[in-house]
Amino acid sequence: MAKTTAGKGAAKKQTLKMLTVTLVRSAIGFDRTQRLTVQGMGLRKIRHSVELPDTPETRGMILKVRHLVTVAE
Repeated sequence: MAKTTAGKGAAKKQTLKMLTVTLVRSAIGFDRTQRLTVQGMGLRKIRHSVELPDTPETRGMILKVRHLVTVAE
C-alpha cells in the first residue's frame, strides 16, 4: 500500500514576501566569493534588479554583498 502525504503540508501554503535587490557597484576587485554570490542572486549588470524571496538564505547573501547592492521590500 502506498502512503499519501498530500494532506500534511499541502493545505498550508504561505505567501513569501519578496525583496527587490539591485546591483549598484561592480563586483570587480572584490573577493571571488562575493562575485559568485552576486551571480547566485541572478544579478548581471549594474542597475540590474531581481526579485528574491525573503528567506534567511537570501538575507545571508544580501548581508555578504551589502556594499554592492541595495534592497527594497
